[in-house]
Amino acid sequence: MAEKSRRNVLRGGLAVTAAGLAVPITGASPAEATPGGATPGGAGLPPGVWPPPPGPAKVGRDDPRYASLAYRGYNRRFVGKPEHVWVAGTTEHVVRAVQDAVDTGRRVTVRSGGHGFEDFVGDPSVQVVIDTSAMTAVYYDPRRRAFAVEAGSSLGEAYRRLYLGWGVTVPAGWCPTVGAGGHVLGGGFGPLSRMMGLAVDHLYAVEVVVVDGRGRARSVIATRERTDPNRDLWWAHTGGGGGFGIVTRYWFRTPGARGDDPSRLLPAPPPSVLSFTITWDWRDFTQDAFARLVRNHGRWVERNSSPGSAATKLYSEIQLNRRPIGQLGMIGQVAAASGAAERLLDEHLAAINEGVPATPSRQVRTQPWLAAALAGSPGDPGPVYRLKVKSGYLRRRLTDRQIDVLHHHLTRPDYDHPGGSLSLYTFGGQVNTVAADATAAPHRDTIMKLFFANGWEDPKDDAKHIAWLRELYRDLFADTGGVPAPGDGAFINYPDNDLADPSWNRGAPWHTLYFRDNYPRLQRIKAKYDPRNVFHHALSVRAED
Repeated sequence: MAEKSRRNVLRGGLAVTAAGLAVPITGASPAEATPGGATPGGAGLPPGVWPPPPGPAKVGRDDPRYASLAYRGYNRRFVGKPEHVWVAGTTEHVVRAVQDAVDTGRRVTVRSGGHGFEDFVGDPSVQVVIDTSAMTAVYYDPRRRAFAVEAGSSLGEAYRRLYLGWGVTVPAGWCPTVGAGGHVLGGGFGPLSRMMGLAVDHLYAVEVVVVDGRGRARSVIATRERTDPNRDLWWAHTGGGGGFGIVTRYWFRTPGARGDDPSRLLPAPPPSVLSFTITWDWRDFTQDAFARLVRNHGRWVERNSSPGSAATKLYSEIQLNRRPIGQLGMIGQVAAASGAAERLLDEHLAAINEGVPATPSRQVRTQPWLAAALAGSPGDPGPVYRLKVKSGYLRRRLTDRQIDVLHHHLTRPDYDHPGGSLSLYTFGGQVNTVAADATAAPHRDTIMKLFFANGWEDPKDDAKHIAWLRELYRDLFADTGGVPAPGDGAFINYPDNDLADPSWNRGAPWHTLYFRDNYPRLQRIKAKYDPRNVFHHALSVRAED
């Protein structure tokens, strides 16, 4: 995930950063899908791609490739066993696979990067998975004056190709192995978003495979052009969380960008960034010192999240880990020239540490932007943990009551596991210059994103570790029914099925937390483009409540 960088395990404690997870991505005729003319033998391929990508391949359980395809999800709690996995290399392959699933009455879903946190792909009822990881093309499409990124491309490869080819980027997640397909669907944010907005703020068009009321699969290309009859389908993919069809390709061009020079159609990243890792020794913290640290952090974010502020060049994630891990931490990047970057970090750290009787240690490194983007957030361990996550947004800092609740759960002696944490990500800035209904991602007045996580390895411990996280979340938001206030909300790319469970959510409905007032429009789009509800998961938009 920077949609969140992503995962960082410190000696058994899990801290996930801002890469943005990928929710399942869930359509134009083959001729319409061809962006610049087909290459020989490869209808629908971008210009110059030859030979064509692999697929379609229908991989069943007795195929030696099956395990590599079926079990590659990030969260080890959810490992599905579909009847088969389709390897798709083109939009036409996806259309064929979807049609086969519809014709045979099988439940179908899709996987791109595999970084999903819930059971959207690993659900036992899923019979067919369409794997788009072979769809990795990234290229400039002169016909649309936009950059195409296929759904299976990792964020790292998209960054590499966009930057080396044209000196531009999309402000997306920090974790380079996340797939573009699901990441963009949830809005897409990362270290540059405070300066440049969300990834979807630069989304020009999307190609989606949909199924009509007669059960016919087809692909549709939808753009943000006001005259486009499919514009609503584009809008649904600017933070709607999936469930309308299967995304095969995105196109990016910054609104208002003019001319035919590709290097001017997306923002340029900074030449270099300063990456930092800060740690505090938990032993140096009393409850009062902990409260002061968290309160200081919240006040800094409140004062430094206005659009255009110089401080939006700084992105940080403060990691409030359980005491048994031994450390509190903070990671981040400063997108400023040498000298200015160090000053911003010094000011940030001084404000957070003011009056705190603990001396932080820090490691800093200045790198070319691309090197930092490809390195990702510190310490990504790979898909080895069983995970439970939750999320929230804040328009103001945590209250003193909430800080006391947090301290209790991070230090309670009846639970000795080191893996639980709450990370607070700086947000706002340029993100908040966009109207709440301009995209499906509505949280345009918030200043902080919250990421709750717990990670462990033994399946027999599932109930214990999930219970700890649920209790922390419930108690932190006790004043609003055990979930964030409806005006704050939650992040669909860190999905949490508990929000749709009345036993854990006695506050705002799950769809209000994720989509606010945009949900009715998303419902109408769902009814139009997926009337048979072919594409669905536990938190996908429902045409009718």
